Amino acid sequence: MSPEQIGMSILIIGFALLVGKWIRTWVKPFQKWFIPTSIITGLLLLLLGEEVLGAIVRNVGSEEALLANGLFPEFMLEVWGTLPGLLITVIFASLFLGKEIPGVKKIWEIAGPQLTFGQMMAWGQYVLGILLAVLVLVPLFDMPPEVGALIEIAFEGGHGTAAGLSGTFEQVGFEEGTDLALGLATVSMLSGVLICIFLINWGARNKRAEQIQMPDDMSSEELTGIVPAKEQESAGKLTTRPESIETLSLHIGFVALSILIGYLVLEGFVWLEQATWGQVSEMEFMSFVPLFTFAMLGSVLVQVVLARLGKSSLINRGLILRIQGLALDFLIISALGTLSLSVIGDNLIPFLMIAAVGLAWSVFTFMVLAPRMIPKHWFERGMADLGQSLGMTATGLLMLRIVDGDNRTGSVESFGYKQLLFEPILGGGLFTALSVPLIFQFGPYAVLIGTSLLTVGWLALGLFYFGRKK
Repeated sequence: MSPEQIGMSILIIGFALLVGKWIRTWVKPFQKWFIPTSIITGLLLLLLGEEVLGAIVRNVGSEEALLANGLFPEFMLEVWGTLPGLLITVIFASLFLGKEIPGVKKIWEIAGPQLTFGQMMAWGQYVLGILLAVLVLVPLFDMPPEVGALIEIAFEGGHGTAAGLSGTFEQVGFEEGTDLALGLATVSMLSGVLICIFLINWGARNKRAEQIQMPDDMSSEELTGIVPAKEQESAGKLTTRPESIETLSLHIGFVALSILIGYLVLEGFVWLEQATWGQVSEMEFMSFVPLFTFAMLGSVLVQVVLARLGKSSLINRGLILRIQGLALDFLIISALGTLSLSVIGDNLIPFLMIAAVGLAWSVFTFMVLAPRMIPKHWFERGMADLGQSLGMTATGLLMLRIVDGDNRTGSVESFGYKQLLFEPILGGGLFTALSVPLIFQFGPYAVLIGTSLLTVGWLALGLFYFGRKK
């Protein structure tokens, strides 16, 4: 396709984002239930595309009808389909740039209970997902065992991780896994917000939470997400003089450097595997690992080197967050806009079963285990992990803002430090990326045993170590 077609496809996403924001501004339920504009925009493109509008026209008319493929030409859908895999790498390459990376001891002191709870919740998603796969989905619905990894990929990882693993799903012969994971991510996001809001109301009535700011207590500006002129703050700070180099350009350069480092490390592991055990065994899985996990490690390396050189002030975290936020918005929109509803329809019962198990596990851990594993402010800290497990990190932060908007419980720091040891492994981290190849190469039972031991280990640590400090 031509550069003009690629550019036009990106321009349409930008225009659709404005339409989605306008819809959110005028539709009150979207505001009160905190539905992100990117979700609204992605669903709007899905409705106007070939999967909904196009399908209706084809059923009523013919394959040659005017809108048989929806409002968008084929080249536009092809461009949108490639964006998630690119943008997820940008997001993970931005995770640790501009962040102070403290020692493990400090993280453990501040965020130990929350890290323990989050790890237990995420590993448990693998345990239940694989059990559901081997007991029901594989024998009764003829699905591949890799379906057992979808709960953690979609619920903890969210849309970005689900879309970023599309290449991995294709390599193991589970092409429909991407659409199922994206559909599950959408279900977990929407139902997760509803569940969290319901539990927040329950917590307020039953004195479980003390710092709640409910939608009815928020101003119209807070609900619409538009900051008044007098309250607007800078999106970031200049770290270089524009006549030398534009600061945004420098930050994009650091993101690119993180990605390049990750690419070189990944290629090194692929070469090592092919040069060693790959010659005598058919079990190769490094080639299945997506780039974004190593881009995250690249960002850690860049940040550590800059700190050692005394140049960490070159990176402003605010600007990095703007780059990351732009990539995430465009990723969600393009991923949802190209979602295959036919794949979900063909696997509707397994899809609903996976969603039900994932939702039930998250609610159970929050209601039953969080009070016993987190000794102080369990509701606020557990709510952040519940929101993350039902959508993504942004959902967890959003719920934390509702239950403790002024950060009187210290939950913001606890959640942030917890992410430093959580995200490199789960929620889109290294094991999330490796889970599908590991099941493909070693079978579901080996992964089930490993994840079960980790779940029980983190649970025991939370109950018998941190729980006793209550």
